[in-house]
Amino acid sequence: MRAKGSCVVVALVALALAAPAMAQDADRTVKGGGITAKGWQGKVDAGAAKQGKTINDSRFEEKNGTFHIAAGSASTYWNPANTAKGDYTVSGTFTEPKMAAGHPHPYGIFIGGSNMETDKPTYVYCVAYGNGDVLVRGFSDGTVWNPSKRAPNAAVHKAEEGGKVTQNISWSVKGDQAQCSVNGTVVASFAKADLVGPGKLQSLDGIYGIRAAHNVDILVANFGKK
Repeated sequence: MRAKGSCVVVALVALALAAPAMAQDADRTVKGGGITAKGWQGKVDAGAAKQGKTINDSRFEEKNGTFHIAAGSASTYWNPANTAKGDYTVSGTFTEPKMAAGHPHPYGIFIGGSNMETDKPTYVYCVAYGNGDVLVRGFSDGTVWNPSKRAPNAAVHKAEEGGKVTQNISWSVKGDQAQCSVNGTVVASFAKADLVGPGKLQSLDGIYGIRAAHNVDILVANFGKK
């Protein structure tokens, strides 16, 4: 009996250890993928590219002024004509029609983009999760950097698993300050020196666009700069 009990314990431990790995769903391939929104471009993250994934495994289209994104791999989308300089605010309304069960996927806005079309892009993004978390992360010459950690924030709307959720997300730059807001509340604030310099952004000026995690379906309305 002891031997059987020990086997049960070992099996339960093995399942517990395997759970995090199981939660990391593999990148999908979206039928009819590609970018059809006029003037827009996109790239998947380097890790996905090494696995043979491309931006054509996701779908990015525009319908009546609203962007529809069905992401396969984690990806970044931009229009080279969309640049911001000096004091500005970039914002958009992000709707996730059906949040993935058990594994929320983030989405949001990036600013300060440069070398976007290369394998060593630089930009910083602020993203929200349908479970109430927020994250600010970026790439500097293709290397990941983390201005702040993922954390819960009361301003971020939550969805029941499988339910709809909408987030109003914005980046505002004024003087030497940059702030990310979600649903009208500042969720992250940085001095220019926190975001610009070696291993960070080249400047707060640059291309702005949309960031989407893997396997997420979102609608982005009212996207633009003020």
